[in-house]
Amino acid sequence: MKFGGTSVQNAEAFARVAGIVGSQKDLSPIVVTSAMAKVTDALIYAFETAKKGDSQTAFTSLNQHFERHAQVSQNLTGEEQQKSFLIELNLAREELSNLLLRAERRSLPLSMLKDAIISYGEQLSSRLLTEVCKAKNLNARQIDARRLIVTDEEYGAATPIWNETENLIKLELELLIEAGEIPILGGFIAASQSGETTTLGRGGSDYSAALIGAALQAREIQIWTDVTGVLTCDPRICADARTITVLSYEEAAELAYFGAKVLHPKTIQPAVDFAIPVRVCNSHAPGEKGTMVLRESGEAPNKIKSIAHKIGITIVRISSARMLGSYGFMSALFQVFERYRTVIDVISTSEVSVALTLDNTASLENIVNELKRLGEVEVESNFAVVCVVGEGLRESSGLAAKIFSTLEDINISLISHGASSVNMTFVVKETNVGEVISRLHSEFFN
Repeated sequence: MKFGGTSVQNAEAFARVAGIVGSQKDLSPIVVTSAMAKVTDALIYAFETAKKGDSQTAFTSLNQHFERHAQVSQNLTGEEQQKSFLIELNLAREELSNLLLRAERRSLPLSMLKDAIISYGEQLSSRLLTEVCKAKNLNARQIDARRLIVTDEEYGAATPIWNETENLIKLELELLIEAGEIPILGGFIAASQSGETTTLGRGGSDYSAALIGAALQAREIQIWTDVTGVLTCDPRICADARTITVLSYEEAAELAYFGAKVLHPKTIQPAVDFAIPVRVCNSHAPGEKGTMVLRESGEAPNKIKSIAHKIGITIVRISSARMLGSYGFMSALFQVFERYRTVIDVISTSEVSVALTLDNTASLENIVNELKRLGEVEVESNFAVVCVVGEGLRESSGLAAKIFSTLEDINISLISHGASSVNMTFVVKETNVGEVISRLHSEFFN
């Protein structure tokens, strides 16, 4: 059971989570928690402030968040639990003060220090949730995830070393489960083989839960968030968006990659490898079934399960007569993006040109300078990617015509269809994305 930051944002939320865990205690749950809402951002801000030479201001900025943790403890736990948590909180304050001073002095690699600093969000929330569960007479025990998940030293986005991780998880957790204890771990955090704190990057807490679930062959992996499952589209655009009952792993991965916030593709990979169901639940409505993600889901009556989107997209077009009838051109082009560690979202090619989209433009200037050696380069910004997802899309005759006739007066800048059997992706101006999604949702779901 993984609980996100909004599921542990205040005393009311912590009490709700403890109740949910208690309701499933007979199923031998293992709990993974994110940091309290806003705490990771605060820790990143503190690191950046310390890095600029002001560790004292950096540390002071965290006081309000230390107080939030203490307040939850005072509201929900007894004297013994409060004393235990206060010791942990004071130790964390001391260690963070030291780490921020190190960041100011740059006495260790900054990437290493950043991971160590931001790990305290999950360290504190997991300890706090453990004490809250104990106060509700649950046999809970905090386990430091850094003792279980072993990674490489790619700070900020470390990759788990599976064999070591699997063995440690089994060794540490199976005995606790057999003894009737409920292990509670911080997600997102891990340790390198040398013992240094690392983090798993975007979607890291979900990834932690999936790794643990896979290692122990769990009955299911539950991702508890603040929405009831995966929806047919962004509810901020369509108020009538509704929960999808069942998705396949492939559908969920496509939706997550192209903007759905509930799951990240990397998150469910361990579940895919071991065919473990992933259930997306709402901690504010625990009685709702949410969305179950399985190996196969079957086709929806209208073929489409959901519509996802990403804004802030940049289109890069490269045109060159050298492409015509030649080989090696695409390899040279992709190597440019590899050198700058920049991910391509959508790509479309013709005989003499390539168009692709990026959502990370941090290295765009350098990329464009290198691409100019391959041909003419054109860059356009302020676009959005729209992704229509559903089993059997590629084999469905007439579906593309129906989609684009619904959008006949909106300019489509780029289309990708056929690479996946479950998605059709196209690019429109960012100013049009709300209208595009509203029309498609109305056409296919109403």
